[in-house]
Amino acid sequence: MSDKTPAPLLKTPLHALHLELGARMVPFAGYDMPVSYPAGILAEHQQSRERAALFDVSHMGQVRLVGADAAAALESLVPVDVVDLPVGRQRYAFFTNATGGLLDDLMVLRRPDDLYLVVNAACKAADLRHLQTHIGHRCTVVPVPDRALLALQGPLSMAALARLNPDVAAMKFMDGRTLDLGGRTCFVTRSGYTGEDGFEISVANDDAVALARALLSQPEVAPAGLGARDTLRLEAGLCLYGHDIDEKTTPVEAGLTWAIQKVRRAGGARAGGYPGADVIDAQLGRGATVRRVGLVGLERAPVREGTPLVDARGHSAGRVTSGTVGPTVKQPIAMAYVGADHAAPHHELFAEVRGKRLPMRVTPMPFTPHRYAR
Repeated sequence: MSDKTPAPLLKTPLHALHLELGARMVPFAGYDMPVSYPAGILAEHQQSRERAALFDVSHMGQVRLVGADAAAALESLVPVDVVDLPVGRQRYAFFTNATGGLLDDLMVLRRPDDLYLVVNAACKAADLRHLQTHIGHRCTVVPVPDRALLALQGPLSMAALARLNPDVAAMKFMDGRTLDLGGRTCFVTRSGYTGEDGFEISVANDDAVALARALLSQPEVAPAGLGARDTLRLEAGLCLYGHDIDEKTTPVEAGLTWAIQKVRRAGGARAGGYPGADVIDAQLGRGATVRRVGLVGLERAPVREGTPLVDARGHSAGRVTSGTVGPTVKQPIAMAYVGADHAAPHHELFAEVRGKRLPMRVTPMPFTPHRYAR
């Protein structure tokens, strides 16, 4: 028997429900996941933008950090202000390495008795090792494999969820609280990765199907898969780990400096002390030589990940990391890394696609406005 036999795909607690709903399943981050349902990716995308869509994101990693020193310990691994994070509030963060590269991006929320983390599926085993190795002596690192994670996204998501518990109406973007949803104890955050208002719901594995059915029974809600999740996050200008950011990309290059609070920067009260701080602080001071930008295509053809970019003279200018035809904006859009001298808005570059040079223009992101409940 070959030692290269692939491991069997993992299944989320909603796997049988996806099959019942007619999902087209694909391998993703070691899991058998729904890429779309019979309505199709375009319809699911529009469902999220106009009404409410339910996504299974149970493949993501959920982790608890327990102990009085947990916040300070986590700050030794991320350039983000965790110590001052109020109870019931969530913040975007990222693990860095010694060269300032991004090991993963994650969400961090302070609860009364712990820090609650959500990490990417493909990185969760490495993230757990990273946490246990570097701060396991300062706090208790507790993986949470017994809970599923559902994302309800779209402008009508609050109306749908409020029928199960009207208290969700009082929550604002990045709030989190424990709530009863139809007799099931859940941890709910008002957040998501689509650019729309929405909620992420952590629920016991055994209750996940019943909760999903309760949500899908609401008139505003329909299921959506990974295909729509990708087009939605790209229109929202949000990075996909392993594509738009990785261990060779710094947060300054990636345009994520908004997530590094002043208190953690050079001169701040708790500056540095995390891997790669010198590199990141230097780039914060002088700028990075490459930058993540948004691009819109001036012709109809889509431009995909990996496509080279050149300037008007044919000189190499960068590379596309994500691209599609945006269903909402109805034109080709992409994210790319380009030299800083090519990163100004309205600058024109050319994507080399099958021997042709397709004109593209640098544009601010998001491509479609965020509609979070602030």
